[in-house]
Amino acid sequence: MGIMSGHQPSHSDDYSPSEFSHLRSELISFSSQPSLQSVPSLTSQTQQQQLYLPSSAITHHCITTFKGHTSYISSLALAGNFLFSGSFDKEIRLWEQNLNSEPDHENITNNVVAAGKGAVKSIVVLGDKLFSAHQDHKIRVWKINDQEPHHQKCTRLATLPTLGDRAIKLLTPNNQVQIRRHKKCTWVHHVDTVSVLALSQDKSLLYSVSWDRSLKIWRTTDFKCLESVGNAHDDAINALALSHDGYAYTGSADKKIKVWKKASGDKKHSQVATLEKHNSGINALALSTDGSVLYSGASDRSIVVWEKDNSGNMVVVGALRGHSKSILCLDVVSDVVFSGSADNTIRIWRGVDKSYSCLAILEGHTGPVKCLTAATDSYNSSNTSTSHLVYSGSLDCEIKVWQIFIPLL
Repeated sequence: MGIMSGHQPSHSDDYSPSEFSHLRSELISFSSQPSLQSVPSLTSQTQQQQLYLPSSAITHHCITTFKGHTSYISSLALAGNFLFSGSFDKEIRLWEQNLNSEPDHENITNNVVAAGKGAVKSIVVLGDKLFSAHQDHKIRVWKINDQEPHHQKCTRLATLPTLGDRAIKLLTPNNQVQIRRHKKCTWVHHVDTVSVLALSQDKSLLYSVSWDRSLKIWRTTDFKCLESVGNAHDDAINALALSHDGYAYTGSADKKIKVWKKASGDKKHSQVATLEKHNSGINALALSTDGSVLYSGASDRSIVVWEKDNSGNMVVVGALRGHSKSILCLDVVSDVVFSGSADNTIRIWRGVDKSYSCLAILEGHTGPVKCLTAATDSYNSSNTSTSHLVYSGSLDCEIKVWQIFIPLL
């Protein structure tokens, strides 16, 4: 496998057999597969020279490194001047940085604000609430207490599915679904690791996907499970992206991306398309701001770029190549794409008229880059360049904060 000689999560003696099994399953996504050759590349040196300023005009540096987690970082979420991180060590930590002034190590603090019973897989923040997805099949809801940042703790509000949701569904036999030969449970339950969470555009709905191959939708006000799409894929679902116009994209170890939409008047989401081009499991999905471009990253070391045609269907336009191992995470800010890989690096891409250039390669992690999130740094942007802050979490148990200055086109 691609990373077995690299960094392994620490404190392995503390892991239960089920956690070891989970970790082995996780490592499958890090294992690099043969490169995807059937899709034309959207990058070349000639295009870079024609479309962009010299690479020396792109400047970047690592501002700081956050240390504290004792196992790999699985998820990051920005909330104002705060960064929340989730880890295989079951903890959620809060990191503070004053982004409106020059970075100062004295302004950076860390704290364990919440701890669940299973490894944290995904986190999203909505106002004063934090939703976390876990290896133990649960989604937990936390209230972010409005206290001094240095002493901030989260209070658990609920565990999904809620007791009320479970009790009501248990009373009706047709709410039972078969999960194994001799075992049933209600359809509101995830029965394997909950891998990704995402909020709808209006923040009224929380979407969750799982290794149990299901997609579920929850109401964010009372945490009720409104819908479940069982057997949405043929294998574990590892990626999820939501568009502003109501489309949900799911990516799976079955090598497929599926597109879901709840039509006006319908009670449930239905599958409207299947996107097949990768030759290995899909690990990451990200959408452009307007939802017209979809980026998919997989273990075949390629980022496939899909664009909506005149009929509104996603079609392949090409692939971004450069990473030497699996693509594990993606993010998009404005016209810039950020990718993290099992090759321990982050690449920054920008495209014009279907031609892309790799603007920079961020090196510094000593393990695969499992998650990242980025934001425009308006305080340090100027009339000639845009500043971005990129936060990356790795199997090396560290979070790095990078600042990138990209010249305006």
